[in-house]
Amino acid sequence: MSPRRNRIDRPDESGSAAPTGGSLRRVEEYRGEDWVVQTVAGTAGRFYRCPGCDQEIPPGVGHVVAWPDHGGGVDDRRHWHRACWGARERRGSNLLRGRGAPKY
Repeated sequence: MSPRRNRIDRPDESGSAAPTGGSLRRVEEYRGEDWVVQTVAGTAGRFYRCPGCDQEIPPGVGHVVAWPDHGGGVDDRRHWHRACWGARERRGSNLLRGRGAPKY
């Protein structure tokens, strides 16, 4: 038996997702408006709180950053678990937060 040949798939040049800094940026709809969604590797040494499940995203964990397409700044960016972003339409908006949890 011959060894398996690993092939590198080249991204399509005409695709709507543009590579930016080693990650993919795309536009998706959420709550009736367009959001810019970027997949990140999570290499920053910070903890983020996912608005989908209200749990922390520890440093080193890959996740999704999303912000409104209408010119949202740094303050409008939200860091989501990939699964939470995928299930965002199925989740309720009334999350119970602890006293010390940020409200965004």
